[in-house]
Parts: sequence; C-alpha cells; structure tokens
Amino acid sequence: MTARPTNLSRRAVLRLGALGGAVAAALPLAACSGAKDDSPDPLAALLAMAEADAAAARKLAADGPAGQVADARAAQAAALKAEVDRLNRPKKDTAPAPGPTSLGGFKDRLAAARQQAESLVPTLPAYRAGLVAAVAAGCAGLQRVSPELGPGADAKAVSALPGSAAKDAVDSLQKALAAEHASLWVYGLVTAFLPGDFGEALKAGRAEHTARRDALTQMISAASATPVAPEAAYVPPKPVTDTASAAALVASAEADTSAAWQAVVTHTDDAGLRGMALQALIAAARRGTPWRQEAGAKPTAVALPGQPA
Repeated sequence: MTARPTNLSRRAVLRLGALGGAVAAALPLAACSGAKDDSPDPLAALLAMAEADAAAARKLAADGPAGQVADARAAQAAALKAEVDRLNRPKKDTAPAPGPTSLGGFKDRLAAARQQAESLVPTLPAYRAGLVAAVAAGCAGLQRVSPELGPGADAKAVSALPGSAAKDAVDSLQKALAAEHASLWVYGLVTAFLPGDFGEALKAGRAEHTARRDALTQMISAASATPVAPEAAYVPPKPVTDTASAAALVASAEADTSAAWQAVVTHTDDAGLRGMALQALIAAARRGTPWRQEAGAKPTAVALPGQPA
C-alpha cells in the first residue's frame, strides 16, 4: 500500500512536545534532590564570551556579517543567561578576553566558543546539554556566513554506536532517522530545480545524510527495535518552482534535521551518543547556512539550531 504523504511541518509540533517534556522532567529532579550545588556554574564562561562577542560585533556594524554575529551571539547570551539565572549558582570572575576589533577576528573567537561548548555537552544535565549543543552548532553555522568568519571545521564523521548505548533513546533516534529519510527525499526533489553549479553541495549533503541514515538504522536495529521506514512522499511547506524555493526547502529540511538531533542530545546520558548527536546537529547547521543564504532567508545563520524559534 502506498504510504500517505506527510507534511514536513508536523515536526515542529513534535519538537515542542519533546522539549517541553525534557524541561518538565529536568526540573523536578533538581527540586527533589535537596542538594545545593555551590560550585560555579559551568555555563558562566560561555555566557560571558557570548555577551562580549555580541557587544564587540555590534560596534563593528549593525548589519552584514558583523550584524549577524552580533544578533546570533546576543540570542545565545540571552538563552544562556536565562539558564544561569534559573539555577543562580555562585558567581566567579568569568570575564573573557576583549572582543575582536575586526570581522576577521571573530574567526578564531567563534571556533573557540564552539570548542568550549562542545566540551561541556557530555557533562551537563539533559536540558542544559541541548542548549549548549545548540550554541556550539550556532557558532559553527555562523562561520559559513562570510569567508572572513570561516569556513570553520566540518563536523566529525558519523559512526554507529553499540545498541546498548541507544536503548534509552530509541524514540528520539527513530525521529532522527525519519528526519534523515525526509532530507534525502528533499535532496532528490530539488535536483531538478537547481543549476549544475549546485552539484557538489547536493552530492555532499546526500552523502552526509546517507551516512547518518545508515548509522541510525544500524543502531536502532542493534537496540532490538525496527527502524522507521521512509515514506513514499513528503509534502513541502511551499511549492518548489525555482532555485530560491528549492534552496529554501533544503534549508527547511536541515532545520528539521537539526531539531531531531538536538532532541537526541536531550534524551540520553550516554556520552558517545550525545557526541554523535552533537556532531550531526553541527553538520546540519553548517549545511543549512549556505542554503538559507541562497534562499534569501534572514538571518543567514540560525543562532540556536534545533531550538524552538
């Protein structure tokens, strides 16, 4: 029987539901533990750097690449501050080095912020891990806005993990697999609407999505579950008629993929699985930036990939 086409926008509902559950689950644990943590907040240094970057970029320009850095880093700082203020742990001197005085100076700065965020993800509670993973992916995506900012390092290669690592996150892995299936379908659809000079980007995107699809299929099977199958067709949010609309659809698919992988980060305590999901989230964010740029989307880079807008 032919599968019924599925509207890609339904994932937005799933994302909100998954995030709400993760936050709700995290709060009672903290409240019931009765133990007060007097150590400095590990997010404080990440927050201080984001605030300094936003201020420095704003001095350079209100628009263009510098303006995008300022807006994105300000959004990251606001999200981090809300979480730091929520726990209200002891403060310490976390003043970072002064922000860059030129756009090119943000190349190393964004790379450092990404590295700092990546190193924290395996050690944090679920909700915080998801937020910090989004910050890492946002910095990685920003580096593709302008040659002066990057291009930045690509995400690490994907590899399947043992089934035992996946058992606590099968549902979120199934959603990630569904997103990978949909993305591969999108990459196939848009080929007819994009000129030949997009060939390398399409080839690279399909290769990455195929590798992650295959790894997910192997992991879910190893966890004694049946991997979700691709649907026969998917309904794009908007008709695809030209280069801009094709690029917008690919960007939308990468955003859905980002959300699915960010949910994996928040649904497992396994460091290996979190690391794999983090790299997949970073990869989707980095692929999404040039497609958003081609589609004329504003901003070009998403500040917190995978997080609800």
